[in-house]
Amino acid sequence: MSAPRLRAGVIGLGAMGRNHARVLSGLDGVELVGCSDPAVTDTRVSHGAPIHPTVEALVEAGVDYAVVACPTGLHEEVGLYLAEHGVAALVEKPLADSEEGARRLVEAFESRGLVAGVGHIERYNPALQSLRERLSAGDLGEIYQVVTRRQGPFPARIADVGVVKDLATHDIDLTAWVTGRQYLSVSARTSRKSGREHEDMVAVVADLEHGTIANHLVNWLSPLKERATIVTGEKGCFVADTLTADLTFYANGATTSEWETMRNFRGVSEGDMTRYAIARREPLLVEHERFRDAVLGVADDIVTVREGMRTVEVSSAVLRAAEQGGTVSVAATLPA
Repeated sequence: MSAPRLRAGVIGLGAMGRNHARVLSGLDGVELVGCSDPAVTDTRVSHGAPIHPTVEALVEAGVDYAVVACPTGLHEEVGLYLAEHGVAALVEKPLADSEEGARRLVEAFESRGLVAGVGHIERYNPALQSLRERLSAGDLGEIYQVVTRRQGPFPARIADVGVVKDLATHDIDLTAWVTGRQYLSVSARTSRKSGREHEDMVAVVADLEHGTIANHLVNWLSPLKERATIVTGEKGCFVADTLTADLTFYANGATTSEWETMRNFRGVSEGDMTRYAIARREPLLVEHERFRDAVLGVADDIVTVREGMRTVEVSSAVLRAAEQGGTVSVAATLPA
C-alpha cells in the first residue's frame, strides 16, 4: 500500500505562482489540491486544481503545506495565518518586506515547530551547487572576492518592491551560502532612472567574514540579461553563469621570472581554463523536492526562514546605506 501523498496548495497565481503550480502538479508524493487568488478563475493555470478566492478557503479545504507566491507586501499576513493554522509554508523570496515582518514570521513558524522555507531558487542552480562544493573542498584556496552581476529589462509583474528586495536578495543569499561567510557591513548607491517609485539600479560593496569582499551590480535597466557570479581566490577564479548553468574555472598560471624586480611582485598569470560538465535539472523542481522531503522529515536541505530573515536584514541595510551615503554594519543574527 502506497504512502498517502502530501496535500499542497499555492497562494498567488502570478508568473511565479503558476510555475509553482506546474511543478507541484507533477511532483512525486504530492497532490496539488488547490490554489487561491482573488483575481484568477481559469483552472488551466492551476493545472486543474480548484482556485479559491481567499487563503482562508484554501486552508479550510485542507492542506499540509502551501507555497506563498503572492506580492511581497502580503507575505507576512499570509505566512502568519498559515502558521496559526498549523500549515507548513514555502514563502517566495524575499521572506517579508521588512526586518520586523521577517522576524515575526520566524517566530511564528519556529515557535510552533512548523517546517518553513524561503524560495531562494538560486541555491538549487546546478552551477552554484557545484561551485559551493568546490569552494568547500578548498579548490580555490583562500576566497578573496565575490562579484555578481544581475541585470535585465524591468519585469512588469513587480510593483511593490525595488530591485534590491526583488533581485539583489538573490545575490545576497547565494554569496553567503556559497562562501559560508556572513555579511559584516555594506555600502551602496541606488538610482531611479525609470521614474518608478522604487529603485531600479543598485551597486553594492560589502565586507564579509574572513576579509572577503563582495560586489553586487543589479539593475532593471538593461536589454542584456545577465546572471553572473565570479569568485576570485588564491588559486584562480570560478565563473558561474546561472542562465546557462555553466561553471568555468580559470586557474592561476605557474610562471617564473628571471627579472629580480618582478620576482618581488606577488601576482598571477593566466593558466588553464576548465569548463565543468554539470548535470542540469530544473532548479524549481529541485527546490520543491527538497521542501517536500523537509515536510516529510527525511531531509533538511532548504533555505530556512531564519536564513531568509538574514537576507532581508542585509537587503534593508543596503537600502539604508544608499539613503545615508555611508557604510552600515550588519549585526550577525544567525547561530554560529
